[in-house]
Amino acid sequence: MQKFTLLLFALVPAAYAQDFATTFKSTKVTEGIYMLDGEDGFGGGNVGLLVGDEYVVLIDDAMAPTVPALIETATELAGRPVDFVINTHVHGDHVGGNEYVARDGAIIVAHDNIRKRMQDDPELNTGPGALPVLTFSDSVTFHVNGREAFVFHIENAHTDGDAAIQFRSVNVIFAGDVMFHRLFPFIDLDSGGSVAGYIAGQRKLIAMADDNTAIVPGHGPVASKADLQRDLNVLIDAQARIKALVDAGLGADDIVAANPLLIYHDDYDWGFITTERMTRTLIRSLTTE
Repeated sequence: MQKFTLLLFALVPAAYAQDFATTFKSTKVTEGIYMLDGEDGFGGGNVGLLVGDEYVVLIDDAMAPTVPALIETATELAGRPVDFVINTHVHGDHVGGNEYVARDGAIIVAHDNIRKRMQDDPELNTGPGALPVLTFSDSVTFHVNGREAFVFHIENAHTDGDAAIQFRSVNVIFAGDVMFHRLFPFIDLDSGGSVAGYIAGQRKLIAMADDNTAIVPGHGPVASKADLQRDLNVLIDAQARIKALVDAGLGADDIVAANPLLIYHDDYDWGFITTERMTRTLIRSLTTE
């Protein structure tokens, strides 16, 4: 479990590193659809919940230390156990509860690449039920509780197995970690993510949204199309600032020392993706992709 534990702690903002959530709060996005996140500590990534007369669906299931509290809140809202979980990507703060919810009969759904990565990683393939049992390559649609949940793959963005979910009839999008709202994004180059793919993925989400769309990010509060556009503009500008220095022949350490992303530090720096780490991610992307 050492690798998995390190991953979880890596994804936890420093202020919460020893303070996992024991309770979850719910934010009503629209009728029958909620966002759940840790109330008294770090709960993992944002979790979506769809409730109604037919099925209970979770979008992600947080992580092992917090999933009992998550499921308690979800069950209170839904009135019964979870039927399906849709994983948006492979990281432990989004799939860490799979084994737990599968014990009560939940069916785990994810992109093909999520299952492949989890299957090959004993720190994620933790036991019966941890792996998705239903996978898709491009998209799949859930028809539940009078809603259509369109689940679609976003290629090589945050990882190589990202999925977002659009509820067309109520104008809601769950972006997974293809959106970190008002935070420098984690673009996992080692898990198939890419800066170009992340930018393309955010552009795709923006094209699907309008001024009234509620966008639930993987981390951060419920956002709007304008919020996502602002975050995208920051990433595009950050990449351009780094590219100018790479093209001028500066090495990585010299670019970091020049602090080209200082303009965004106060608003976007956070415990895991600091301004320096965002800078180094962009350098690596520009020099290897």
